[in-house]
Amino acid sequence: MNLEGKIGLITGGTGGIGAATALEFARHGVDVALVARRMDGGAEKVRKAIQSDGHRCDLIGGDMAKPKDAARCVEETIRRFGGVDILVHAAGESARGGLLDTSVEAWYYAFETHVHALFHLCRACVPTMRAKRQGAIIAISSTSGLRGCVGAFAYGVAKGALPNFVRALARELADDNVRVNCVSPGVIRTRFQDYLTPEQVRHNIDQRIPLHREGKPEDVAEMITLLAANDYVTGQNFVIDGGQTMRIA
Repeated sequence: MNLEGKIGLITGGTGGIGAATALEFARHGVDVALVARRMDGGAEKVRKAIQSDGHRCDLIGGDMAKPKDAARCVEETIRRFGGVDILVHAAGESARGGLLDTSVEAWYYAFETHVHALFHLCRACVPTMRAKRQGAIIAISSTSGLRGCVGAFAYGVAKGALPNFVRALARELADDNVRVNCVSPGVIRTRFQDYLTPEQVRHNIDQRIPLHREGKPEDVAEMITLLAANDYVTGQNFVIDGGQTMRIA
């Protein structure tokens, strides 16, 4: 795959799937802008790792729950790098709680970070992609959005909106040669799984996941990179879950 010289913008790019994608992009020659709320040691670690491979990496601070931040991060990337060829929206948090114990604030925040942020990011990126008649947009959803998620109601509903967002935008941008796809990870070993007890982890591996292991962020990053490079795939949602969602029970 040839991504040499492309410019990638990754939200949530300093940990988990976002960081793994940034590193995978750099291995394929992509210069990367990483967006994160917290510019901590993790952010600097990813930046240095990419720069050590001889590729450019800039850190941009921004809270994807704020529309102005989402648009500003795109504008800042265009100003620093000259454009955006690949947008990956990986930022977001898992809100715990069912219907009756999810606060109104948590409900709106889930949509602000996962859905509304993607809307504002795309509005800012699409004009430059249309002008170049090329581009790739990849949203990170979740199997929680496909099958529901007990104990994370707001998160599951918000993630479930993303594949439909992607299909609608893919149709709209097809004539401009801008591709829009979605990736839905299952149980991936990131900080999002820290709330699981050892017994729950073992149950997932033994009973719920046919491949009998948790996924790694790198498993998802490889698919994202493929979607960034393949110019004949659009409007699709790719599930990466070790076979979990194909099970009946």
